[in-house]
Amino acid sequence: SPIAHDPAVRARAAAVTAAEARRSASYAERTAAQRTHLGLPLLPTTTIGSFPQTGELRAARADLRAGRIGTAGYEERVRAEIQEVIAFQEKAGLDVLVHGEAERNDMVQYFAEQLTGYLATQHGWVQSYGTRYVRPPVLAGDVSRPEPMTVRWTTYAQSRTDRPVKGMLTGPVTMLAWSFVRDDQPLGDTARQVALALRDEVSDLEAAGTSVIQVDEPALRETLPLRTADRPAYLAWATEAFRLTTSGVRPDTQIHTHMCYAEFGDIVRAIDDLDADVISLEAARSHMQVARELAAHGYPREAGPGVYDIHSPRVPGVEETAALLRTGLAAIPAERLWVNPDCGLKTRGWPETRAALENLVAAARTVRAELPAS
Repeated sequence: SPIAHDPAVRARAAAVTAAEARRSASYAERTAAQRTHLGLPLLPTTTIGSFPQTGELRAARADLRAGRIGTAGYEERVRAEIQEVIAFQEKAGLDVLVHGEAERNDMVQYFAEQLTGYLATQHGWVQSYGTRYVRPPVLAGDVSRPEPMTVRWTTYAQSRTDRPVKGMLTGPVTMLAWSFVRDDQPLGDTARQVALALRDEVSDLEAAGTSVIQVDEPALRETLPLRTADRPAYLAWATEAFRLTTSGVRPDTQIHTHMCYAEFGDIVRAIDDLDADVISLEAARSHMQVARELAAHGYPREAGPGVYDIHSPRVPGVEETAALLRTGLAAIPAERLWVNPDCGLKTRGWPETRAALENLVAAARTVRAELPAS
């Protein structure tokens, strides 16, 4: 079937070499180039990606689908939201900004609707958690990216600030895990196709001037096979797919990833194998257990164990956040420690988001001032 089989996609995937799934420079070379290029302070502050999806945004998206407003009107609403998100982050004092993902309905569906090989449903709602529902797409065919998916909104956000704005993508494993996936070929083969499509997006983001690119993989641990014997093969293709997505960038382009909703002890080695420059992880509720696990493994790169539990409407105070950050510093040195929430802020309201992030920045400044002078 031409829906399921694209000879060009299959030929490209078959021609991938081991070198393509590895960065051209070592981490030591990359981090030196990135520090010079980005000029960030110790304990840099950032968020995971999404900002509150307000009722107004959801209503605008529904109006667009129903034809009550046109594309121009909807995009004007998205631009206004991005401006507000950027302005708030600058005022709050965050170091690496995000555009807030106002244009995205879901972190998988948004990309699936723009990739070949995926089919989106109109009424295929599935409960995610609580009262949250998503429409998982159907991955039925060979995957490619006809045109850029995120570059326009990321570059618009960057045009509103002099601080670095992260490009935000969903990784290949999560694109599979949160979809209904074809079963006529190995999952690793499908992951490689998705990775190559995302690799093109990463390349275009970098070419457009994006210096920090985050590829989220919250489902890496979730998809780990139950049978211990099946895990090495899964982790081999899963980590290769991530590296294939991200390995084509220059040394001074910083690659981030993010994981949540899991205990990470079983996959610490795989986290290392991703070779991301920075990883942010859910850690607030466990009081930095993941930071200790990374330290015990000898994890050599930068990490942001979360200091703000976004799954609760509760706003942590400055000293509470600073105390968690000090716990993280006991495991990860300051030159490799980031300050960020546990996860994206899509499900939170604006009042609590503003207060929590302002406290997060204040806590980072407090602890930064306690560090010995270099």
